[in-house]
Amino acid sequence: MIEGPKVNTGAAFPKMASGQLRFLEVNPSGMKNIVILISGTGSNMAAIVHTAERERWAERLNARVAAVISNRPDAAGLRTAAQAGIAAAVVDHKGFASRETFDAALMQAIDAHQPALVALAGFMRILTPGFVAHYAGRVVNIHPSLLPAFPGLHTHQRAIDEGCKLAGATVHHVTAQLDHGHILAQAAVPVLPGDTADTLAARVLTQEHLIYPRAIAQLLQK
Repeated sequence: MIEGPKVNTGAAFPKMASGQLRFLEVNPSGMKNIVILISGTGSNMAAIVHTAERERWAERLNARVAAVISNRPDAAGLRTAAQAGIAAAVVDHKGFASRETFDAALMQAIDAHQPALVALAGFMRILTPGFVAHYAGRVVNIHPSLLPAFPGLHTHQRAIDEGCKLAGATVHHVTAQLDHGHILAQAAVPVLPGDTADTLAARVLTQEHLIYPRAIAQLLQK
């Protein structure tokens, strides 16, 4: 087992303790398990969960959202997942001395659910090469720009500052190079006169909620 720092496990969601992990469920059924990583409200996570229910992924694709894991104990999306009956857990990055030790603990938490796919949904951590290699071909992310334009942060303000007429979102495979993986899906929205980063972000987010579940479903069909 991976040795981690001492963490209080009295909260509502299971956390990493010294040398021990606690989980809400495992996968004895052989289904294609999806593990979603979040850091905040998890609106894209919720969109995936709702689409999986509405489109009956369990029946049609033999797939389910098995777990939601956050690096932040206060992430609102954990409550959303728990209310949907999905295993929710925390691996708090603040309790680890390095990215490598955090990612090792995170991998252990993810692997307990035997994932076919790991989906990043507002997970605000840069992953180590070791993590990416461990899940090679099985990690996807949604980025709020039309990649390859504007990788990294502050994408909406950068699009406005550059005078772009279109902005959007991209679903892509995760590689060791930030925001440079194979593109799976994209959606574009207009940049309107008077847009702020917030108004543009809200317009893009509506498209994120559509294309991310769709791209995941297409991957699960392969």
